[in-house]
Amino acid sequence: MSILPILLIGLKVTVQATFFGFLLALVMGLVLAILRSVRFKIVSWPAWFVIEFLRDTPLLVQLFFLFYVLPLYGFSLPALAIGIIGLGAQYSAYCAEVYRGGIEAIGRGQWEAARALDLDRLTIYRDIVLPQAIPRIIPSLGTYLVSMIKDAPLLSAISVLDMVAASNIIGDQTFNYLIPLSMVGAIFLLTTVIVSYLVHRLDSALPKTGIPMK
Repeated sequence: MSILPILLIGLKVTVQATFFGFLLALVMGLVLAILRSVRFKIVSWPAWFVIEFLRDTPLLVQLFFLFYVLPLYGFSLPALAIGIIGLGAQYSAYCAEVYRGGIEAIGRGQWEAARALDLDRLTIYRDIVLPQAIPRIIPSLGTYLVSMIKDAPLLSAISVLDMVAASNIIGDQTFNYLIPLSMVGAIFLLTTVIVSYLVHRLDSALPKTGIPMK
């Protein structure tokens, strides 16, 4: 039996789950961060609760809830879609805090100057805040991307056929778990090293004074 092609199929699933899950985390995290920074408590407190709930409950429990409980109420999705949503939701809480740190690092004088020019909140975030905040938070976001890659094997618990699930199937058929699991570990190591290098290159390339958003 040729092991590598089977594991590479599992790697494709892992990459899909991580890529789309991280995109969801970036978008959802930004929304939560902005809502968290609103001065009205009726808006900021629910956002704070969602962030704390997602961050302080285990990812595996969230995946089980989405996969086993929601179908009882008519919300049924494919296992991979559930995994993407679970990964994205969990890491959106961490990304929200990273965004919030970057946003709060913007000098108060810039906020006051923008308001003095009668700029709306969307324009302030789009043209002033985010172009300066994003370059500062790239390393932290990259760290969470690597963590998400390493958490992706948890999706095998809800029947997603990723690399870990594929290696277990190979082990069951060959009665030899050492080789497939060792190969999975090596692939994960290589993948995270490549991603870390790309994040470092991106961080080095972005101007620290801000990036144009138009």
